Amino acid sequence: MVGYSAIVLAAGASTRMGTCKAGLPWLNGKTLLSYQVEQLQMAGMTPIVVLGTHNCDRQRDCPPETQILINPCSANGKVSSIQIGLQHLPPSLSGLLISAVDQPRPNWIYRSLIQAHLTSNALMIAPTHQGKLGHPLLFSASALSLLDTLNEETLGLRQIVKMWHTAIQQVELNTPEILIDLNTPEHYRNSRSREVHRIKTGCGV
Repeated sequence: MVGYSAIVLAAGASTRMGTCKAGLPWLNGKTLLSYQVEQLQMAGMTPIVVLGTHNCDRQRDCPPETQILINPCSANGKVSSIQIGLQHLPPSLSGLLISAVDQPRPNWIYRSLIQAHLTSNALMIAPTHQGKLGHPLLFSASALSLLDTLNEETLGLRQIVKMWHTAIQQVELNTPEILIDLNTPEHYRNSRSREVHRIKTGCGV
């Protein structure tokens, strides 16, 4: 699965969470950031992590193979972090996955998206669960030019999803994990409790 990269957006101020999300404990002794980077690498992707000046110390959560970038203007929103990440993509890229640090996923989900792309070569691939579109979104190399049009005022990636919805290949996955989005302490506690239970009981993939 050579040729796939991933931008992990971790430069947000975590205002609603009340503490830096990147450093929150997740699974198997990993933080949200270290877990996500590990799972991306296990899926054969090269992670590019964009941090802010306020949490640049979280570089310690990432292995040496991870490319760390600092967004000095993270208050400008996620689009500014995506734009920084895009400037450091490796050559001969087959596809790019964009995820946020508060959207942790096990590596088999990333592998499923890559496999769908290898089979169809669709412009974009997105996971779905029971009819709901989830995260992350995988862009083919031919669709990367769409990211040049991103604008925070027009809702960033959400605008691309809206405008190009018919070009997105939806991959139905039998797990609600693709819908996890940790915005508040309650979201975090409930989601972590469910994931820990899932692992202990052997439920899910």
